[in-house]
Amino acid sequence: MQTTIKSPISFGGHGLHSGAPATVTVNPASAHHGIWFKRTDIALGDRMIPARWDAVNRSPLCTKLENAAGLHVSTVEHIMAALAGCGIHNALIEIDGPEVPILDGSAVQFVRGFMQRGIRVLAAPVMAFEVLKEVTVTDGEARATLAPADTLRIDFEIDFADAAIGHQQKTLVMNNGSFARELCDSRTFCRRADVEAMRANGLALGGTAENAVVVDGAAILTPGGLRHADEPVRHKMLDALGDLALAGAPLLGHYTGYRAGHSLTNTLLRALFATPDAVRLVKCDPTMAARLPGYGLVWDEIPQVA
Repeated sequence: MQTTIKSPISFGGHGLHSGAPATVTVNPASAHHGIWFKRTDIALGDRMIPARWDAVNRSPLCTKLENAAGLHVSTVEHIMAALAGCGIHNALIEIDGPEVPILDGSAVQFVRGFMQRGIRVLAAPVMAFEVLKEVTVTDGEARATLAPADTLRIDFEIDFADAAIGHQQKTLVMNNGSFARELCDSRTFCRRADVEAMRANGLALGGTAENAVVVDGAAILTPGGLRHADEPVRHKMLDALGDLALAGAPLLGHYTGYRAGHSLTNTLLRALFATPDAVRLVKCDPTMAARLPGYGLVWDEIPQVA
């Protein structure tokens, strides 16, 4: 069955790129509502922004949604991953600024907040998109693929010159609480040289050692080091789940990413929905629903992060 959060919960902080303060409040919503953002700092005009692939204004550094009136909200990928990973299908997310707060750079605070509030089951069957044909997109050496599968599986591979990251690869099936257990506490990461370049261009203004893993060659500059030896590839998988959640319903398919980022994953969703007979919307029976992200999640599996 479809779900929503039992009661509202708020998260406050600063945007990673803008540095601007913002508070997001995730509210319950009815069946078939889906996920929408509402800009509460805007008094006039269309303040509603759909969390959907065709509302993405593509960017290599974050996922930015924009409505037909040009109103936007950016860096939505972590909160979208948390909603998907907790199996929440319907919510109204009110935000008083243009960028979702980065919190600790991962999705764990969102996951813990949602689970503390609790998940409410709604009187409507959950719908899912079933991938029927393999679709691949590329951008230089980067590649992303969706292929048929009876659950959502994510394979990701990265390869960085910095020895602190290097070559990493990981595969996960996303049901049975695996997102919360394996991925949700993995933080965004960057190279020190990239931080300097981004700040010179007015980006990463809210980035700190408390909300990102910063590497320089073989060195981890963030105090306390890594939460996982392969935290970077885990975070890329977290981002991929958040970007795939913009399909508008849970996906049943096998996603493979090689050096892929936000823009390429959105290109993949656009290609999927543009390819004839590549995907279909299905009503999930109990067996199929048990294979969706979020199913089987229990509180004790959520990482304890200070």
